[in-house]
Parts: sequence; structure tokens; C-alpha cells
Amino acid sequence: MSIIITGASKGIGKAIAEKLATENNVLLLCARNMETLNDTAISLQEKFPSVQVKYTTADLSERKQVKDFAAWCLQYGTPEILVNNAGQYIAGNILDEPEGSLQKMLDTNLFSAYELTRKLVPAMIKNGKGHIFNICSIASLSAYEGGGGYSISKFALNGFSVNLRHELKEYGIKVTAVFPGAVFTDSWGNYDNSTRRIMEAEDIATMVLAATKLSVQAVVEEIVIRPQLGDL
Repeated sequence: MSIIITGASKGIGKAIAEKLATENNVLLLCARNMETLNDTAISLQEKFPSVQVKYTTADLSERKQVKDFAAWCLQYGTPEILVNNAGQYIAGNILDEPEGSLQKMLDTNLFSAYELTRKLVPAMIKNGKGHIFNICSIASLSAYEGGGGYSISKFALNGFSVNLRHELKEYGIKVTAVFPGAVFTDSWGNYDNSTRRIMEAEDIATMVLAATKLSVQAVVEEIVIRPQLGDL
């Protein structure tokens, strides 16, 4: 099975790659940082020797690189799972966030998924099956202080997911929007999670894996997952 994961070098993307690294699968990974991505690929290959791990750098906020990445993926066959996980967060409220930040986040958080999916879906339709996961956010569902353009971009990704689900259901292709709350990744810096206040990336990956295990006639349209004590 060919599985594509963007933003795969760390955090949620890396955790999903580990969960989907089962025998005979081919993992096709991308991220912007080659050093981190290389370390991740080596680690995955050592842990799961029966899995093929292929990787390449790509900045999916650039449409030319999206096109090139899609072509690179298709040389390994038609993907059965696509995880659109590439994302960027720039803090700020609408009235005070840095100029251009909304466009940057739309390019990374929305258009990367939109453009890549459009390039890959024709092959999936021809194959008559597939599963697309769009990693949205709790910020896709409600506003919060400091969300600004990030929340706007994630609301848009949710809208993309809803429309994609509508358009692809008759072709046997599943679409799942994933809405994580606070997850302990590098974006939290030196945050002390010793009290387990926020979730682990593996929690999100576990739910994604579970959604792939259903019968062909069932789909999980949305996965909303929050810290047990609620949002921060």
C-alpha cells in the first residue's frame, strides 16, 4: 500500500507514519527540512525493516513543488492513503498579526492540501478506492485568542474537506477531517507536559489508524480529539 504523508518529519506527521508503518506498505514522506526528514526516515526504517520508506524535501506552499512532489509520489503507484498534514502557525489576531501572515498560512495550510489532492485524486478515482485525511485543528471549529489568520486557514481546510467528501463519495474514496486540540509537539517549545495536560502526537495517530480499519461501506467523516481537561 502506498501512503503519502506531508509534514512527516516530526510531530503528528511522524507519529502517523509510525502507526501506518505496517508490513508491505510504502511510506512516501515529505517535509521542508531535509536533515530532520532524513533522521525520521532512518528511524522508521530501523524500527520497521519490512516497510519501504521513501522521502524527499518539498515546500508545499509553493505550487511548483506541489506538482513535482505529486509526480514523484505517483512513480511509486497509486496512493491508497493521503495525509495532508503540512501546516504553519503564525500567532496573532486579525487586527495585529504581521502583514502577509494570512496568505502564508493559506498557502501552507489550505492550498498545499488542495493542490496536492487535485493532482493525486484522478489516479485514486481510476483505482476505485482511497482515503484522504486532512489534519485540521480545533481552530477549524471555533475562534480563540491569537488564532487570527491561522484559524481562518484551518476553517477553510475544513470547508475543503466537507466539499471533497461530497464530491468523492461515489468513487469509493473516503475523506476524514481530523480536529486535534492541543498536542505536545515542537511548536510548544519548552512547555512542561509532565502533568500530561495536553495530548501526545501518538493519540492523533491512533485515531487515524483506527479510521483506516473500517469496512468499505463505512467512513469516519470527522475526528474531534481534545485534551481530557479541555482546551487551553
